[in-house]
Amino acid sequence: MGGSIYSVRYQAFLKRLRQAREEANLTQVEVAKKLNQPQSYVSRCESGERRVDVVELTDFAMIYKKPLDFFVNFQFEPESSSDTPH
Repeated sequence: MGGSIYSVRYQAFLKRLRQAREEANLTQVEVAKKLNQPQSYVSRCESGERRVDVVELTDFAMIYKKPLDFFVNFQFEPESSSDTPH
């Protein structure tokens, strides 16, 4: 299991993070104000430049009115090799 922010799973998470903000009809500036952070913080989180921890994710989820599993409940095709550990 890789820890890279560029992993397929993390990229899927980032897509969901942006999607949640867009579905909430909020701009990065509006979210940043609610978090008492600069707009660049939201941008760096959404781009993967800054890793989002579970406490921060909870804050985003509350603002976007989404359950936590919205951000991490995604399906992937099985690996082509059956002996790959998961």
